[in-house]
Amino acid sequence: MNTAKTALLMIVLTGLFIGIGYAIGQEAGMIIAFGLAFLMNVFSYWFSDKIVLAMYRAKEVTEAEAPALYRSVRRLTQRADLPMPRVYIIPQAAPNAFATGRNPRHAAVAVTQGLLQTLGDDELEGVIAHELSHVGNRDILIGTIAATLAGAIMILSRLAMFAGMFFGGGRGRRDGGIGIIFVAIFGAIAAVLIQMAISRSREYQADASAARLSGNPRALARALQALQRSSQRVPLKADPATSHMFIVNPFTRKGIVSLFSTHPPVEERIQRLQRMQQG
Repeated sequence: MNTAKTALLMIVLTGLFIGIGYAIGQEAGMIIAFGLAFLMNVFSYWFSDKIVLAMYRAKEVTEAEAPALYRSVRRLTQRADLPMPRVYIIPQAAPNAFATGRNPRHAAVAVTQGLLQTLGDDELEGVIAHELSHVGNRDILIGTIAATLAGAIMILSRLAMFAGMFFGGGRGRRDGGIGIIFVAIFGAIAAVLIQMAISRSREYQADASAARLSGNPRALARALQALQRSSQRVPLKADPATSHMFIVNPFTRKGIVSLFSTHPPVEERIQRLQRMQQG
């Protein structure tokens, strides 16, 4: 169900991209839009992992440097029949983790120093299982493409708004300019919402896959609860553009603002894991 939903959302996101390109310059605008999307996707496919790891000053570690972490990653990787990813530690006190890489053969799992100090062995294994599930489910590539398309739509939307505002001439041309501005605003908002929907859908799927991989849904539920409490006390120094990558949202959102979060509510994730444990 989550896979079908993700595919549908990606199709809609692509359709928005085409529509805004057409609104700006009809067939020529569509061609330019596709060229922009292609270049952005190629760049993000090859270099996004290096950029995000460097952004957080993540340091690659060996088994001798982080034996418990490394053994947990290797044990779960073998159980999931995945290649061994590179293992990184982020020098931050806030507990969190993410996975990156263009495919399972070029994947990396990064955890913060605070996560290693906060969680017990079972909870740590639940978090690692979650990140490896993202690798196995190809969520990293999906998230990268979705983020790239959403970013390209935002750029096109700004261009469209400028085109609409300076759309001179008679009434027909003014009406056309207003129409372009409307399409641009609608497209930008819809792109953000669709990107968030994709991210939320994949988080639920990764939780379920991690519970099966580790065989201990309760441990992952405890880890999520601990990470949520800790993130409120010790905020992670993160870039909003990468917030969707982490196992829990590094930015605390409450009330109506939480509707625009890249992550589903932790309480709902815990309840689903508890139902899996009971089942």
